[in-house]
Amino acid sequence: MKTKLILLMTLVASAMMANPLLSRYKTPFETIPFNEIKNEHFMPAFKQAMEEHTSEISKIVNNKKEPTFENTIVALEKAGGLLNRVGSPFYNLMSAETSDELQAIAEQLSPLMTEHSNSIRLNEKLFARIKAVYEQKDKLKLNAEEKMLLQNTYDGFANNGANLSESDKDIYRELSKELSMLTLQFGQNVLKETNNWSMLIHDKDLLAGLPQDVLDMLEENANRAGKKGWLLNLKATTYIPFMKYAENRDLRRELYMAYTTRSMKGGEYDNRGIIASIVNTRLKIANLLGYKSYADQVLVRRMAENKENVYKLLNDLLLAYRPVAEKEYEAVQNYANSKGAYFKVQSWDWSFYADKLKDEKYAINDELLKPYFELERVKKGVFGLATRLFGLRFEKNNKIQKYHPEVDVYEVKDKDGKFLSVLYTDFHPRDGKRPGAWMSEFKGQWMEKSKDSRPHITIVMNFTRPTESKPALLTYDEVTTFLHEFGHALHGMLTQCTFESLSGTNVYRDFVELPSQIMENWASEKAFLDEFAVHYETGAPIPAELIQKIKDSENFNTGNFSLRQLSFGLLDMAWHTLEAPFTGDVMQMEYQAMEPARILPLVSDAGMSPTFSHIFSGGYAAGYYSYKWAEVLDADAFSVFAEKGIYDAATAASFYENILKRGGTEHPMVLYKRFRGQEPSIKALLKRNGIQ
Repeated sequence: MKTKLILLMTLVASAMMANPLLSRYKTPFETIPFNEIKNEHFMPAFKQAMEEHTSEISKIVNNKKEPTFENTIVALEKAGGLLNRVGSPFYNLMSAETSDELQAIAEQLSPLMTEHSNSIRLNEKLFARIKAVYEQKDKLKLNAEEKMLLQNTYDGFANNGANLSESDKDIYRELSKELSMLTLQFGQNVLKETNNWSMLIHDKDLLAGLPQDVLDMLEENANRAGKKGWLLNLKATTYIPFMKYAENRDLRRELYMAYTTRSMKGGEYDNRGIIASIVNTRLKIANLLGYKSYADQVLVRRMAENKENVYKLLNDLLLAYRPVAEKEYEAVQNYANSKGAYFKVQSWDWSFYADKLKDEKYAINDELLKPYFELERVKKGVFGLATRLFGLRFEKNNKIQKYHPEVDVYEVKDKDGKFLSVLYTDFHPRDGKRPGAWMSEFKGQWMEKSKDSRPHITIVMNFTRPTESKPALLTYDEVTTFLHEFGHALHGMLTQCTFESLSGTNVYRDFVELPSQIMENWASEKAFLDEFAVHYETGAPIPAELIQKIKDSENFNTGNFSLRQLSFGLLDMAWHTLEAPFTGDVMQMEYQAMEPARILPLVSDAGMSPTFSHIFSGGYAAGYYSYKWAEVLDADAFSVFAEKGIYDAATAASFYENILKRGGTEHPMVLYKRFRGQEPSIKALLKRNGIQ
């Protein structure tokens, strides 16, 4: 028996050595050894990690001692460490560097992970121990963070079926597995539809109006595809400048229709049926848990608290911004008419004419600004902002392994040289990368006695690539996107919490955007731009008059931009406040939901829902409103910096101490009021946008 046990232990040790995901990383700061990890390592590692997690749960459940905060709640918090370590590179790669092979693994893995999660969440004996601790919470001498962990643990189980009967638990298991597969398929369909479309242009005259750097990018697209000409695709770096600059209206319409009809043209990548299945499955789960709608279930753990408060925010902002948006549309229409465009301005015309009106009105456009926003200089400016505000230092470390050659890795240290975090940056589009921009983590932060285990953070973007003749030059919008995601990164890097599940960005969804959106405010500040914005060819600093034009034009078409965001919030809420199964037409549902915020003419055969990954494959279901909610918060919060100075040390220290360090250790309104001294209102936002 002893010999068999030794043999078994040897085999396990051998398997762990052969699979780098299963052994302790012998790398700088225990970063992920990407060079050693192969796709075939993932599934065996997931299976072993799930087994280990199950064993850890069994020890908690079978503990003969009475349930306590330490032996149940803290023990549960610490369980699953290996599974987190295995899942971290996999799920990040699924977004930033996916492949058909990884997607096939994800499809195989999804039901296994859902079943594993359900086996824990629906474990009756485990929940009995949690409930026993929870029921004596008023007698326990817990600090604020421990109280939040206890509350989150109890709610996490209660809101995921722990109180259900055995038969209902079986239903819950099946529904959650189904939902997991549906959301995975939705995201994969969007990526495939985006990558599958392209158009090769042979006649350069058809591309009249496009700046030279855009033409160079399109030519390089063609070269990489082994073709001659200019290759259009549906990635943001092509789509956005094309819609803004291309003079050929027919081509603008063709590109617009290709972009807005992704995953809704029939065939294997059509998401309309999947949408109906997702919302109906979510509704079934919500009903099973005792809620009338999915939004009712979600909003219990949000600052907004309920759908009435969400709709109040959306409708208050709609009332304020719609008259402004209508005047803006009229101005763009009149401008188009003045230029000989005797037609009603459509969605594929809006960016083209609005940008030219902005240029004429303020003498400013992306082509004037981009030479001052060379990516390496912008990185210096953004990192420098963190140095000015929070004393951070960024040191590139080429010894840390990365998942793609284009990724850069930094050690982040505080003003005293103490290590705080690893930061990965990934800036340019690839076929294996999903659209958009995001922050994530490869490792969270937690405290173990006196040891502070620091986080590994990543920010991923899809910025314009360098060309053979020019470095990567960013648009002003890309600069603000960089600041936005970097704000999320600061939230993740500067956290100092005891429990990983409460650290960093593990906060209420409608609070998580505050640290990101507040950083965007610095983008137009002269003192900030003077730190780094110089012409990439001449080295001349960005002129003061150009910065003033940025300030003057900040609120150009703010009404239409805001209504666009509000329309997405309304669409999200429409899908997730349903109280009866959806059996109608997906696009008709969308058109009706977005109508109150519609200014541009309806394009009846285009849509948003089939590619609305935020709510159908991301974490924003019944939560897209949070961008506007956080915009109210960030305008109110930045007003303190505006009043006391954009680099005011005391204000920055308070934001660091009360917001960035605290994660989700207390209710976000408590944290916000500790920084601001009062609750926020929409007044600061309306003032910033020139509405009041």
